[in-house]
Parts: sequence; C-alpha cells; structure tokens
Amino acid sequence: MSASRAPGETEFAMCGIAGTYAGAQRGASPETLLAMAGELKHRGPDGVGLYLDGRFGMVNTRLSIIDLAGGDQPLSSEDRRFWVMQNGEIYNYPELTKELIALGHRFATRSDTEVLAHAFEQWGVDCLHKLNGEFAFAIWDYNRKELFLARDRFGIRPLFVANFGGDFTFASEAKALLRHSAATRQLEPLGLLETFTLWSIQPDRSAFAGIYELAGGHYLRYGQGGLIEQRRWWDIPFVPPEEARTERPEALAEELLSLLDDATRIRLRADVPVGVYLSGGLDSSAIAALARRHTRQVLRGFAISFADPRFDESVHQDRMAMALGVDLSRIIVDSADIAEAFPRVIELAEKPMLRTAPAPLLHLSGLARRANFKVVLTGEGADELFAGYNIFREAMIRRFWAKQPGSRLRPLLLRRLYPYLAKDLNRGGAFLQAFFGAGLGNTGDPLYSHRIRFNNTARCLRFVNPALLAAARAEGNPEERLMARLPANFADLGGLSQAQYLEIHTFLEGYLLHSQGDRMLMGNSIEGRFPFLDYRVAEFAAKLPERLRLRDMQEKYLLRKAVTPLLPPEIAQRDKRPYRAPILRAFVGPGAPAYVQELTSPSRLDAAGLFSVPAVTQLMAKAERSLETGLSETDEMAIVGVISSMLWHEQFIAAPRLAAPAEPNRVVVGKNVRGVPVLGR
Repeated sequence: MSASRAPGETEFAMCGIAGTYAGAQRGASPETLLAMAGELKHRGPDGVGLYLDGRFGMVNTRLSIIDLAGGDQPLSSEDRRFWVMQNGEIYNYPELTKELIALGHRFATRSDTEVLAHAFEQWGVDCLHKLNGEFAFAIWDYNRKELFLARDRFGIRPLFVANFGGDFTFASEAKALLRHSAATRQLEPLGLLETFTLWSIQPDRSAFAGIYELAGGHYLRYGQGGLIEQRRWWDIPFVPPEEARTERPEALAEELLSLLDDATRIRLRADVPVGVYLSGGLDSSAIAALARRHTRQVLRGFAISFADPRFDESVHQDRMAMALGVDLSRIIVDSADIAEAFPRVIELAEKPMLRTAPAPLLHLSGLARRANFKVVLTGEGADELFAGYNIFREAMIRRFWAKQPGSRLRPLLLRRLYPYLAKDLNRGGAFLQAFFGAGLGNTGDPLYSHRIRFNNTARCLRFVNPALLAAARAEGNPEERLMARLPANFADLGGLSQAQYLEIHTFLEGYLLHSQGDRMLMGNSIEGRFPFLDYRVAEFAAKLPERLRLRDMQEKYLLRKAVTPLLPPEIAQRDKRPYRAPILRAFVGPGAPAYVQELTSPSRLDAAGLFSVPAVTQLMAKAERSLETGLSETDEMAIVGVISSMLWHEQFIAAPRLAAPAEPNRVVVGKNVRGVPVLGR
C-alpha cells in the first residue's frame, strides 16, 4: 500500500488546486485546467501538476514546504486508484504515517499529502477526523470515477465550486473558475447585501453569480451521475452551561498551555524556515513565546508599524522581541501605502470589503517573502475562541441591563468598553439608551449579540442602487439565512457561546481568515499557520465554563492565566486593542490615488450600476469636508465598501486581466505518468 512513482517520475505539490468533472460525452479540457492554474500561480510558484482521466481532470500549483524533492503532486496510492492534490498542510502527518505503517501501508515520500492517499484508502471519509491541519484537498477514485472534496474545520484554506455548462468545477480561488468557457462574469446581488450587513458572504454564495464555497468543515462527493452528497463533518462543539468542564481553573490553564504548546510545535514542521507575525498583543506574543521554545535558531519575527500613532503598536512589539530574543523585521505603513496596495487587495480577496486592514497585511507578507520565508505563525482565532472582542462584553452588559431595563447605572458599564461615551455624560447617556438599548429585551433572539452590529453595518446599504438592492432582497434575508445555518442545540447554549459561534461563522471564517488571512498571505506566496485554530484547542475552549472565557469584564481570562508566565507583565495584562488601519486619508484628500476619483465619478458609477450616484457623490463630498474632523465609523465603512466594490467590478467584470496559462512539469493520464503533452493536438 505504498504511494507509487515510476522510475524517474516526480510529483507536484501545491498551494492552489483546481479541477473539472465534465458533462457526459465530454472529456476534461487540459487547456481549461491550465488556464485555471495560471490564475493560481501566486499560490504556488514552485511547480505545476496536471491529472487527466476522461471526463475528470485536476491541476495544482505548488508551494514547496515539506519534502521539497519528493512531495510533488498529483500523488497516488500504491495501486494508483486514489489520486490526491492538496492545498494546505497536515501537521500530524508523522504520527499518522506511523499508524498507517503499522496497518501495512508503505510510504515512498515524506510528504504530508501522501498521508491523505493512504488515510483515505484505509478509513474513507472517516479519515477527516484524524487530520490535524489546515487543508482543502481533492481525491479522485479512478476505479469508481468519483471525486471527493474536503475542507478543514474552520475553512482556513479556500475552496470554491460551480456548475458551468454541465461541468462541475472547483478551485482554490473563484478567479480560476471564471476561466471556464461557460462561466459568466456577473455580480451575485445577495453577496453584496450580505457583505454590507454581516461583513461576509455566507458560503452558499460568493461575490460571483453561480459560484459558491464548500463551507469549512464540509465535504462533498461527486460521481458520474452528479452530486452524491454534501455534508458537514465538523462544527465547533459549544455545549450548554450544565455540560461545561468543572475542573479547577489552575488545572484547566495548565491543560490549555500544553495544548497550545503542542499546536505550535507541530506547526513548526517544515523543510523551510518558519517565522512569526508579532503584533505586540497577547495572542501573537504567546505564539511567539511558544515557538521560541521549539526553535534552535534565532526566531525571526515580522511586524507592521503605522505612521499614524493612533494605530501603531511598535513599542509593544519591540518589548516582546527583546524579551524573547526575536530578530524582528518591521515595515512602516502609511495611508499612501494602503491606497497603493488596495487594488491588489481586492484582486486577491475577490470580493468587496468594509475595511482597509488587509492592505497592511499584504505589505507584511511581502516583507516576509523578501526575507526568504515561506511560512509564518500567527495569532488568529484566539479572540473568537476565548472571547477577546468588545462585542462579547457588550452583549454580556446588555443582557445584564435587560434584567433591569429601567436602570440608569447598568448601561453605564458600556463606558468601560467605549471610553468616548464618558466625555459627555448627558449626551453619552442618551446615546447609550438609543443605540445599545435597541432590542434590549429580546434576549431570546438567536442573533441578540450581533443585531446591533448587523443593523449598524446595514446603514451602508443606503448607498446601494435601489434596483440592485431589491433584487438582492428578493433572493433572501441575510439574518434569516444565517439563522437557518445555526446548529440544532443553539438555543441551549449560553449567551456568550451563542455570540462566539456567530462571530466564528461570520467574522472569522468569512472575513478574517479570508480577506485578512489566506489571500493576503498567498498574495506573496506565504503560508500562514494558526496554532489557536488547532481543533484540540478549539474543542477545549468550546467546553470551558463561560466565566473562564469572559470573567468580570476581563476578556480571554483563562488564556491570559495560561500564558502569563511566558510574557512580560505589560504584554500579559494589555487590554485587547483591535487591529485597525487608516481609511479616510488613504482615499480622500490631496494624496488620494487617481483611481478613487475615477471609480466614484458619476459616469463610472452609472455604468457599473452598483450604487446610487447621488448618494455616493454626497458621501465623497462629505468625506472631503471631514478630513480634519473625521467621519463616523459607518461612513468610513461605506467609503471602503463603495471603492472596493467598484474595484472588484473593474477587475473582474468590466476589464478583467487574464493570467497566462500555466505550463505543467508532468502530466498524469489515467493511471500512467507521461511526459508533458503538446496540448490542442
């Protein structure tokens, strides 16, 4: 049961995958597959592998991380029945290799992708529960002519699917699917509506009509007769309060530190150097400290500094780097840098957004790449799993206030979250009642914790073309669609667990890991690894008592208790500071880029048909007048939403730039490896 390779044969690994299962009486088009791969070259610049078997074909672009010489893909089981391509990493592959060898399997490489071939051969679909990693992979069953696609638990690695002209297609990015000859380049109206409400698009849609995501924690099977099944195989297991763990906090903190330590250790496995992102906050500092334990060489760190001191955390980065002996490289970003990178940000993200925060992260991954790094560890996921955001504390205070809605003192607790409210107690009190008191008593509402955010974000919809907005609303209501995705036991969960579940399935999966994570990393061919999203850590966090996640208004209570011994006191006790980036001066004022004025001109707005021309014109005029005083958060979100949507329309609909087709290093046809064919003959 070894993965087989003919004499002299090489295999190709990835960080981008694509494929097509053609309709009856047609063969998979190698020209289409290589055009799709061309759109993914930034995800894997180190090689291209092509597999063809009648109606089915798949292609990958490789970023070499593990087994640089022998980890090429596609890769097969010994009898060449199962052919595998993967985007991502299986971090527990050495342990799985030993287990599979004991069961009689023999390995030809050290590639983690080979583990997938053997694991699927041994356990079938159940192999997913044995995998500790961040992955999206495709397995082709040559005998049954059946395709199996699966995505990791949190959807860290992307995977899009579509049916075009009777062909089932999949790819790591939507732009690759658009290279299919039957694809149409059209906006999905509901996608825009959900972005301007939930901050993200739910996975059964995308920004493009006809394209959707295979959601995180899901798999599907597709055969000669069409879709066989699509099913969730994992969801974060929050439990009702009475089922939470009961051990002493000290014991739980010790267990958490052990889990985090091992999650970090296995994510350092690579045949290339691994660095860390260091923001200066608790989460990235904890990961850096744990990585330092397992690194023999000097640990390399990478950080962002902002020219605007309101956003800068460099003093804390330096303190942490000095404490750990980290060799820290830093890039300083200003508004002009954000404006310059933003078109590329949208091209990579493939959808509109409401923040400029991804732009500095694209610059940061470029810094890591220039230092010859391909892999970095980051601290994403800690806030969602251990209750680090103000939205969790806000919901807790509102539930406390709702028990005595007439109280004048309880709502004043919100001033601890938003200190600006304390500057004018009279105005602040009125604002508290009107804004945070909306829907105060509806504590049984499944979306209680997020209603205020969703309602506030939805104010951006006043700039959308009314006809387009009506078409989007005819397709569905974002909040109702979100509620339809909630698990059966959602009502039994505590209020904090409900809020965390919603945050994970909207902000984390739909925005943070996508637009700020994978896409900005892979834009410079950097792989990000996320120890906090190790499923063992996530399942541990989900079963903690809520009071150990959020305690007396202190966010991330148990996490802080666990990692405090590793960190300088001023880092361990820092309050959460959300990562933000400048907006207004990036797009408005004397230094604004020319593309902003072009894209927001009445003629361009009218031609795109996405927004109300008078409303956007008024918004941009207001922004010009407010350079010194600033705009409201909603108006800033609207500016980013309009500009990002217009950039998206320009790049993908009005004037798309097509990448050159990829050139394969080797081609597999059926069960046999052949030299590169002359395509089109």
